[in-house]
Amino acid sequence: METKYLKKAIEYRKLIDTLMSGNEYADIVLYNGQIINVITREIYTGSIAIKDKYIVLVGNCDDLIGPNTTVVDVTGKYLAPGFIDSHMHFESSMLTITEFSRLSIPSGTTTLIADPHEIANVLGPVGIKAMADEIKNVPNKVYLVVPALTPDSPKLETAGYDISSKDMEEILNYDNIIGIGELQGFSNAKHVYRNTPEIVTDLLASTMYARSRNMVVDGNAPSLFGKELAAHIIAAGGKASCHETTTKEEAVEKLRQGVYLFIREGSTQKNMAECIRAVTEEKMDSRRCILVTDDMLPADLEKLGHMNEVVRRTIKQGVNPVEAIQMVTINPATYFGLEDVGVLAPGKIADIVVISDLNEMKVEGVFIDGKLVASEGKLLIDLPSYTYPDLVKNSVKKGPISERDIEIRANGSTARVRCIVLIPDQNLTGKCEENLRVFNGIVLPDVSKDVLEIVCVERHGRTGNIAKAFVKGFGMKEGAFAESVSHDTHNIIAVGTNLKDIVVAVNRVIEMGGGIAIANRGRIIGDMRLPVGGLITDEMNGHEVSEKVAELERIVEQELGCKIHGPFMHLSFLSLSTSPEWKITDKGLIDVNEFKILSPVVE
Repeated sequence: METKYLKKAIEYRKLIDTLMSGNEYADIVLYNGQIINVITREIYTGSIAIKDKYIVLVGNCDDLIGPNTTVVDVTGKYLAPGFIDSHMHFESSMLTITEFSRLSIPSGTTTLIADPHEIANVLGPVGIKAMADEIKNVPNKVYLVVPALTPDSPKLETAGYDISSKDMEEILNYDNIIGIGELQGFSNAKHVYRNTPEIVTDLLASTMYARSRNMVVDGNAPSLFGKELAAHIIAAGGKASCHETTTKEEAVEKLRQGVYLFIREGSTQKNMAECIRAVTEEKMDSRRCILVTDDMLPADLEKLGHMNEVVRRTIKQGVNPVEAIQMVTINPATYFGLEDVGVLAPGKIADIVVISDLNEMKVEGVFIDGKLVASEGKLLIDLPSYTYPDLVKNSVKKGPISERDIEIRANGSTARVRCIVLIPDQNLTGKCEENLRVFNGIVLPDVSKDVLEIVCVERHGRTGNIAKAFVKGFGMKEGAFAESVSHDTHNIIAVGTNLKDIVVAVNRVIEMGGGIAIANRGRIIGDMRLPVGGLITDEMNGHEVSEKVAELERIVEQELGCKIHGPFMHLSFLSLSTSPEWKITDKGLIDVNEFKILSPVVE
């Protein structure tokens, strides 16, 4: 018998002795609470007995209270399984796993399923393994689902490392990895099949290998219906999830086709209110509905909470509280095959959330592995900081740029240009055309029309590409800002009202080896280093990162006049080449729907 199974047999024998011997008792009893039973969708009065890290009994636990049992009176409070975020990216928070956990555990999140898609695009298996190695530093459960393909659109963008099926055996057999993450490489199913059919074959090789090992494969199917959705589901091995659903009609279609609907409600991508209408209006079964965040800002984790806040918002949309809690407990545990968590039942890990106000999802206490780890929003345990190895740092391989590098040129005194249109709280974009002034052959941004220049600079040292286009929606009046966080290949992306400030901001990001930089009137007025893959900082704790990002956002708002909240995250999604309609990558302005590169100037 393998060591881990023998160990669990010994642990379970101890639980049986506690129940049956008459002289063994629970370590802790949460006494007389309101049990949230996500198996039967009930709430009833009962107690929970804990032995070591396991739940030993739910119900009447009086016989298990001994002289050394700690009895916690939870009368009037609700007891729920620990919450699970089923799809998220640590890189989008700019936090290490440790610091994300520090901020999320007090609000009841005890399990995280992360897709290291971002660091994988920059560093490949080296980055994925470095992130997996950090998991041992935290008390909560953290698992990774890894990309089967980088970049997502090989003909349209440049990543730091090209992952394919050749890497799957190595990566999927690494510790704490439970499957393949979002299949963005087949999101635009029609055009991928038509233009790069070899990707479909390679993805199938990866997904079939994962399925042979009983691992999950997450889908990514924005705006897919009918044959294209069916093809995407099959590419995932016949069982898929999707966190990119934005309309009720999509939600209905995907649920009918057996897709696990990952309903996203993050810091800048808010789709829950629309998607949940499939349940509240169409009365569809919610067993395959799972609430996720995808991308969270550290300040939101601190001030609003994490999965408890998403559940609270879902309840406000008319969903029964227990049903909403199912979407962050038993539903994801079933999808991922996490047999030890997600329900309150004998033999399960004692990851338990104590809730004082059910409708407002006010979390009073959090138990992980049977130990009280957070109370009243405060972490009670010490989490040592974590420093990443040098092999995942110094990832920016690009030299400084000049204004000439980012000029968009045209003849005449005016030019008709194509503009990406930013949509608040979505990673989808619109498109439009505008007339701009041309001076000395250079097309100029126009703040009166809210038309700014946007650039994407390849930073991995593979092509030297610099793409230029225009964007509407930021509302900026001055300056520029740049960052090395740009989904999913994470080249340097910048937006600004003038070329000089764009260049100053981009060159500061290059100088720092990755990060965020804000420029105005030719000088840097704010910056932040992100040394780990140009995505994450291991130089500050979670609160410090939250404060720093808030400071930079205030500068962008107050000094540059930016009107969009979460400006750095919104900018980062303007390079997501798998999400409609127009985006920018290092290769140019991308028409995602038509799978082609456009000129920024209408010829």
